Amino acid sequence: MKSSMKLIAGNWKMNGLGANLTVVETLRAALAADRPACRVALCPPATLIERMARMAGEGLEIGGQDCRAETHGAFTGDLSAAMLKDAGATLVILGHSERRQGHGESDLLVSAKAEAALAAGLEPIVCVGETLAQREAGRAVEVVRSQIMASLPLALTGRGFAVAYEPVWAIGTGLTPTLDQIEEVHRAVRAAMIERLGLGVAATPILYGGSVKPDNAREILAVPEVGGALVGGASLKAVDFLGILRGA
Repeated sequence: MKSSMKLIAGNWKMNGLGANLTVVETLRAALAADRPACRVALCPPATLIERMARMAGEGLEIGGQDCRAETHGAFTGDLSAAMLKDAGATLVILGHSERRQGHGESDLLVSAKAEAALAAGLEPIVCVGETLAQREAGRAVEVVRSQIMASLPLALTGRGFAVAYEPVWAIGTGLTPTLDQIEEVHRAVRAAMIERLGLGVAATPILYGGSVKPDNAREILAVPEVGGALVGGASLKAVDFLGILRGA
């Protein structure tokens, strides 16, 4: 299993061309000079995974943003977990809200993808989170608990993985839950993980995702049960991403 050390993972989403790999050069130099007390990962578009993995150096892990549950087949435009692994990825984000909402991905599909990732030797980062309507209806804890119970396959027992809690209404909006709200949901996620997979996941990192920036990273990462961060736009700029790493 992976270490229980905090994990800071940058999700580039559909951003980044070859010219943007200068970010990796800057991060590699900074990590070599001053290693943070956390794991560091970047999840670029699939077109950059191999090039980024070749450049990354020690201390920077590379991941994918999604994978197909099947190992191969007539699925034009999709990528299998083995393809990501072959390109140099060691992790993969699964069930991101933008996949769940924009592509209609269900908990059961996310679970199947997590099993495929494990089989290919990738570490899954399984995302859960509530919408604004669900939050306002007082259902945030209920929603994430349900997602945990259905999205985490039993095959994760004893394996290295992470869960990312991302309040959908906070992603890319600049809005951030209060620290108390973050703690409440992270504690609920931990309880559901233990209920689903047993006490072996008591130290599995639960990342917070949703407008994490250099100026709020330290206080968010200090919240009980927050085991890292899934960072969006701030991971596209080396100076911002390094500012978040220093908060760990």
